[in-house]
Formats: sequence, C-alpha cells, structure tokens
Amino acid sequence: MSRQHLADAARSLERAAEAAEHDAADRLRQQSEQFSTLADADRGPDHGKLARHEHVLAEVADEEGGRVADRVDDAIESIHAYRETLEGV
Repeated sequence: MSRQHLADAARSLERAAEAAEHDAADRLRQQSEQFSTLADADRGPDHGKLARHEHVLAEVADEEGGRVADRVDDAIESIHAYRETLEGV
C-alpha cells in the first residue's frame, strides 16, 4: 500500500488551509495533520475512517468553494488513489 497518497493529501489540505479563512482554515489544518500522521503510522486507515474524513472535507469544500474547494478536491483524489490499494469495499 502506498502511503505517499496520504502524504499528498496532507499537502493538498495544507494548501487548502492557506487559502481558507477562520474555522475552515483550522479544520483543514487539523485534517492535514491527521493525514500526515496516517501516512507515517504503522497501520494505515481503513475505508470507514477515510470515508469520515472525506465527508468532513466535502463539507468544507462546499462551504468555501473556489480555490479551497479545488485544493480539497486534489486531496480527495489522493485519498481515492490510496483507497484503491485497500481490500474491501
């Protein structure tokens, strides 16, 4: 399994946080930190955990729109690429 996709998602989310303001920026930074941690963890996240992250990210992207949404979409693409390497759903 390639954890590089998770690291890529973390970087995209950090860029999204830089483009966002206030609460959205904080939420995106938290998500970025979590993906950085997941990328370095001994065991990667499962589909359920990733789906919960995607839900939060989609919510922020819908609220913010524009450049923030574009960068969140980049992160979601990286998450999907990682999920393709997982067994199950």
